Amino acid sequence: MRISTTRSALLAGAVAVTLSATALPAAFAAPSATAVISEVYGGGGNSGATLTRDFIELANAGSAAYGLDGLSVQYLPGAPSAGSLWQVSALTGSVAPGGRYLVAEAAGTGGTVALPTPDATGTVAMSATAGTVALVSGTAPLTCKTAADCAADTRIVDLVGYGTAVVREGSGPAKGASATASVARAASLADTDDNAADLTAAAPSPVNAAGETSGGGEDPGDPGNPTEPGTVRIHDIQGTTRVSPLDGKAVTGVPGVVTAVRTSGSRGFWIQDTAPDADPRTGEGVFVYTGSAAPAVQVGDSVLVSGTVDEYYPSTTTQSVTEITAPKVTVVSSGNALPAPVVLDARAVPSAYVPSAGGGSIDALPLEPSTYALDLYESLEGTRVQIADTRVTGATTAYHEVWVTVVPKQNPTRRGGTLYASYTDQNSGRIKVMSLDPAAQVPTANVGDVLAGTTSGVLDYDSYGGYNLQATALGKVTDHHLKREVTRKQKGKELAVATYNVENLDALDDQAKFDTLAEGVAVNLSSPDIVSLEEIQDDNGAVNDGTVGSEATLKRFTDAIVAAGGPRYSWRYVAPQDGKDGGEPGGNIRNVFLFNPKRVDFVDRPGGDATTPVAAVRTRKGVTLSVSPGRIAPASAAWDDSRKPLVGEFRFHGKSVFVVGNHFASKGGDQPLHGRYQEPVRSSETKRVQQAKEVNTFVKSLLAADKSARVVVLGDLNDFAFSPTVGALTDGKVLKPLITTLPKNEQYSYVYEGNSQTLDHILTSPGVRRFDYDVVHINAEFADQASDHDPQIVRVDVNAPEHGNGHGGHGHDHGGHHGHH
Repeated sequence: MRISTTRSALLAGAVAVTLSATALPAAFAAPSATAVISEVYGGGGNSGATLTRDFIELANAGSAAYGLDGLSVQYLPGAPSAGSLWQVSALTGSVAPGGRYLVAEAAGTGGTVALPTPDATGTVAMSATAGTVALVSGTAPLTCKTAADCAADTRIVDLVGYGTAVVREGSGPAKGASATASVARAASLADTDDNAADLTAAAPSPVNAAGETSGGGEDPGDPGNPTEPGTVRIHDIQGTTRVSPLDGKAVTGVPGVVTAVRTSGSRGFWIQDTAPDADPRTGEGVFVYTGSAAPAVQVGDSVLVSGTVDEYYPSTTTQSVTEITAPKVTVVSSGNALPAPVVLDARAVPSAYVPSAGGGSIDALPLEPSTYALDLYESLEGTRVQIADTRVTGATTAYHEVWVTVVPKQNPTRRGGTLYASYTDQNSGRIKVMSLDPAAQVPTANVGDVLAGTTSGVLDYDSYGGYNLQATALGKVTDHHLKREVTRKQKGKELAVATYNVENLDALDDQAKFDTLAEGVAVNLSSPDIVSLEEIQDDNGAVNDGTVGSEATLKRFTDAIVAAGGPRYSWRYVAPQDGKDGGEPGGNIRNVFLFNPKRVDFVDRPGGDATTPVAAVRTRKGVTLSVSPGRIAPASAAWDDSRKPLVGEFRFHGKSVFVVGNHFASKGGDQPLHGRYQEPVRSSETKRVQQAKEVNTFVKSLLAADKSARVVVLGDLNDFAFSPTVGALTDGKVLKPLITTLPKNEQYSYVYEGNSQTLDHILTSPGVRRFDYDVVHINAEFADQASDHDPQIVRVDVNAPEHGNGHGGHGHDHGGHHGHH
């Protein structure tokens, strides 16, 4: 996938946007009788090449049409390094029986012959001599980098390695690929799962779904290097909707001044017209994509650009970026003044975020930049913009990005963020800032800091958050000295129960991660009596060798807590079945209880394992568990490929307390807030609602046996307080979500795309009559974070009267309890 900044991984957790289709069998598990990769050519546009673009051709050996909606073709370098990523080109439509399907990839500066009209267009610059191409069920990037690992990935429908590719099928890669030769299957489309035997080198022969082949003449879109402006201007290319009216058309001599240049990642440069029209909907800037070639222009150059207009979609659910591809550029003059930037501030940006299309695409809707923020940003795509003295609402990331708001009064949190308050309140002032100068990266900033002075550059769009300012001039950070919070110590007769997502912790992690997480427990959480942990992995993490135990991981963590001044915790968990609980492949993620045996007793009841469901048992003295620790309905389809809730029975001052630790399914697959489909479909919500109903049913069974049972349900629910997930969990008022007891501007534990939001929760049953609840902000707002989640804690007075006038509970806003980490 071509993106606007180099990434080493997809963003993690609840916010990673991935798309999935039904997993199909890997071709090398059973040779395909349907869709195959029939031809691969990476020499397009190279010196000596005839064709101007790389391509991947698919074919259908079956007797029925093969649907491609939701599938992708993906490319990996022939000798992948640790930082190599699979690049994704999304597909739509289908391949007819016996038919072909052509995916155009990156264009080079050489060649004279155009491909036939492609059926899909990507922007991957493939190697002419060595690489791997896969047909994949879904558009999430593959992660395998060896032939064996890829063979085990059931998302792969077919795979072709060529040249000297490490990842290939069978005895070896297909040989002979070059600037003038593709590798292709025989006319029979035979697929024996041996690339070396199935594909041979020959002159490239692309065929599209219409049966068209490449012509023998000049590319009609190649005018050479013009010296006079053509008839088309940038505002004609951008048009009045999100999709160019000239998409797919050749343009000649488009004039503009170079306003910014990008030399890494998605290479190219932006040009802007110095003679704009009077229509605020039609943008005056556009990106010129140069593919693998470094841009041969400088800021201030007046240029004429010829090429093909293309709408590049970073993924199937995002909006597009209007570009000129396969460019021919004439520099007319240099050192020209740049157009004045458009100022983005609270007066300029509408409070309404995006128009609705009833869940459909907004691509064809006429832009209304004075009404909707995303329409304003779209009308400024590729244009110079300027912001000033903006508050940071999302800390600087490992990818050198920082989120700011240009509308400072929009849902501010107490600590300087911007609260995501509802599905219709997306905070229109959020913008991601990145730097185009590798020597002047975005400075480190925490939430609440200010990017002071003027930051200017061009407005771009990518799949990781949407519209972003590609800065050519950066402001300076004013440090507002945000402190990590320290919650108060529980009183002697208060039971303190916390939840903490420790982000894929395993025994192979650096000691520094253990130490920082341990200090969070011992110091910032003031050593709770019980800590429900999410994302504890098995002892060798992502190594996929059948290991399921977490003893070494928990020993290192509890040792680190002692070293940080905390108690010697004991632990309980139920080991998952290998590979059955989702998460990072091989990691065997699970929920774990830590508890301080000097303060609380764990009631062990044997028989709890990965497949045995826990049940409520009514006794004369109240309710107990059938097994402890145990799992809720592990055979339910709600938990397929997902973490199962962990239930434990504790005793504190002679009273029973039941704790349910959760880690619901991630938000992966949901359409983005900034995407082309509005309102976005939250497809992952279906599974979380099913999971919430299972937990709700179990809590109801406890309360049916003892209506005064003290139940604490907590963990990373991957959903918001206002979501149907939390609604299903609290159905029948059996649980109270404590996040809503806090002041509005404190109701968050996670920051994503500049929005402060709640994914983690603690909920209590009616039997918990007095409580003190606190979200302890130590991670989510900081550039330097041990986890992307803030922990939470509730202190329960177990001796509160079970009937009559209890004092209720309250959320705690920390008062003066600020500590420095």
